[in-house]
Amino acid sequence: MSPTPTPSPAPVTDSVLELAPVLPVVVVDDPADAVPMARALVAGGLRAVEVTLRTAGALEAIRAIGAEVPEAVVGAGTVVSPETVDAAVAAGARFLVSPACTETLLASMRASGVPFLPGVSTASEVLALLERGVREMKFFPAEAAGGAPYLKSLAGPLPQARFCPTGGVSPANAPAYLALPNVGCVGGSWMLPADAVAAKDWDRVERLAREASGLR
Repeated sequence: MSPTPTPSPAPVTDSVLELAPVLPVVVVDDPADAVPMARALVAGGLRAVEVTLRTAGALEAIRAIGAEVPEAVVGAGTVVSPETVDAAVAAGARFLVSPACTETLLASMRASGVPFLPGVSTASEVLALLERGVREMKFFPAEAAGGAPYLKSLAGPLPQARFCPTGGVSPANAPAYLALPNVGCVGGSWMLPADAVAAKDWDRVERLAREASGLR
């Protein structure tokens, strides 16, 4: 009997915004949860997984997902310095997401060789990145910074910018964001409720991920 072939890593385009309508924002407290969590998200149709660098086990989680869930596209969030860029890429992150952006951080993310979404919350920040040739950005904190109406107002003067709004996005307001011409996807964590993760209820996570993947 021939051995079952190992799946090839899921392809990633140059655009993080094209991976799925919803980008799961994952905070991993226990690295042992990383692989079953990622498998549940992928099974539900969300193949991109943004592991935030907010916990001690985040880099270990990125390494584990990359090694054991090749059909996932694992990335790193909360990237805030050249050091976190280097650590994330060394761990196997295939895209990077930052909550904000500076010249130093932008240069480091560009040099990393992987797709990235720098964070913005104002029109001036958007314009500054457009001047530097960056067209795809994270809009954060989305709801606090003006929500879907704010992004709609940017589409007229700055139509070339595209966004992944994150921060306060939920199943209730995600469709309003996704209906905008300048929104490629939304980021959120509602498909990973704390009680489900604590109970290791991956079937529930998969069900919520499937609902999220059908929002567009």
